[in-house]
Amino acid sequence: MQQITFSFPATRHLSGKALAGVVGSGDMEVLFAADSSSVLHVAVTSSVDNSGPRWKALFERISSFGALPAGQMTIHDFGATPGVARIRIEQVFEEVADA
Repeated sequence: MQQITFSFPATRHLSGKALAGVVGSGDMEVLFAADSSSVLHVAVTSSVDNSGPRWKALFERISSFGALPAGQMTIHDFGATPGVARIRIEQVFEEVADA
């Protein structure tokens, strides 16, 4: 298992927590807890070796479409495709934004 951590500037402030996906399904899960900082901290546990550049590129792409929220994100990846990963990440952001 590979452990990857990133920090990205965040300009949106939300409140609450959210969970999307289930790692036991052979997919991935994303947990997000908003906070009042100005950074999005991301911790990824992945079954795919050398996936750091893929994760970094995914978050850079997501941030190019809108502001990232501040908080702590934990991702448990079991080889999900980038498309599924993006859906799960956007699901937790949307759930917290609607809370």
